[in-house]
Amino acid sequence: MITKKQKTLAIYALPLAVLTIPLMGNLFSKEVNWSVSDFLIAGTLLFTTAFMINLVRSKIKKQSHRILIYIFILLTLALIWIELAVGIFGSPFAGS
Repeated sequence: MITKKQKTLAIYALPLAVLTIPLMGNLFSKEVNWSVSDFLIAGTLLFTTAFMINLVRSKIKKQSHRILIYIFILLTLALIWIELAVGIFGSPFAGS
C-alpha cells in the first residue's frame, strides 16, 4: 500500500525527473540549448503544477471534482508551456 507521504514525494519527484531530460540533452548534445532561465521557468511551471495537484489531492474529497480540477491544472500547464515554446496566442512572451 502506498502511503500519503509516498504519493506526495512522487508528485514532487516527477517534475525533477522531467527536468533531467533537457539537462541530459544540454550536457550530451549540441541540439538542445537551454539556458538557466529556461530551467528556472520550466521548474517554476512544473513545481507549481505539482504543488497545485498536491493541494487539490489533500483538500478536495469528491473524486469526480478532483479529476476535473486535475484536468484543468494540466491543461493550463500545457497551454502555458506551448505558448512559451511556440506562441500559439501571440503574446510578448511567445517563443520563436
